[in-house]
Amino acid sequence: MIAHSASLARTTQRQLNMATYRQLTQAGIPAGTISGRSRRGGPWQRLLPRVYLLQTGPPDTRQQALSAVLYAAHPAADPLSGATAALTGGAALALLGIRDAPPEPLDVLVRAPRSPAATGRVRPCPTSRWPATIHIRGIPSARPIRAAADFAARTDDADADLVRSVLANVVQGGWCHPHDLHAELRTGRVRGRPAVRAAAAELVAGVRSIAEGRARDTLAATDLPAPLWNARLHGPDGAFLASPDAYWPEEGVALEIDSAEYHYTRDAWQATLHRRLRLESHGVLVASTTPGILRERPADVIGALRALLVLGAARPAPPQVTTRGHAQLELPLPLPPPSYAPKARDTV
Repeated sequence: MIAHSASLARTTQRQLNMATYRQLTQAGIPAGTISGRSRRGGPWQRLLPRVYLLQTGPPDTRQQALSAVLYAAHPAADPLSGATAALTGGAALALLGIRDAPPEPLDVLVRAPRSPAATGRVRPCPTSRWPATIHIRGIPSARPIRAAADFAARTDDADADLVRSVLANVVQGGWCHPHDLHAELRTGRVRGRPAVRAAAAELVAGVRSIAEGRARDTLAATDLPAPLWNARLHGPDGAFLASPDAYWPEEGVALEIDSAEYHYTRDAWQATLHRRLRLESHGVLVASTTPGILRERPADVIGALRALLVLGAARPAPPQVTTRGHAQLELPLPLPPPSYAPKARDTV
């Protein structure tokens, strides 16, 4: 019994003070004792079928996430191995700190052919396409690229903005390359859904936020040329200058979308102005807006861009900047010829 107690102590320590029914009984704890200790007011709590929290306080976020894996894992397997169950979707991304990723429901990949029933906030997701797994804050989880694809597959098309935002934040955070995510979405057979297809196209184009996605939609409905998104601009000496949200290299025009959340603290605003000064000192014409203005008064933004593109096209020489590491993605449909006056060197 002492050996069993020591083994159970090691198990619960690894499992954030939790244990499964099988683990408890194998440690020699009778079924009646488990039932009695997990009654209301007792020292234990039954979080899910066959999953117990061995404390009186409420579970934290990590314990809730791990409880879902303990529930879904094969009873005879080590649940922390990630071999039979792994957290995925928004819950895994939220543990990783991905902005806007919802921590619930708790989607858990389960190695087929097992198919545990859904219970409470837990949604088991049987799959024969078992991924490589990692541990996120101690929780067996799918890698971010698979978690992002699973999140997109299980999110309703009515939440298109949420899909756009979460996928963009996964890429923006450097957790995967947009082309790799595009391939994962295709492999998972979810790229055909309208919301997912739009988000994937934006990411490959270089869009990295929901505000940029809306800007791309707005520009696509006009006769303005397609810009580069988040292109990295360098000066003549090779020094990095900035990466504006959108950039028209032929005309030397940049669009900056400044949200209050990221740009309106004192230090952030100073950094924004400094970045803009660097661009303007090298001849880049900058149009600034906010997500709210872009959403509520898009004609004003388009009017400003059109005027700057005319000015840029009329200059005798382009600005002294170069773009690096960026490929232009063609729009799905050809656009009509631009209505602004082209430079003489643009005519054929």
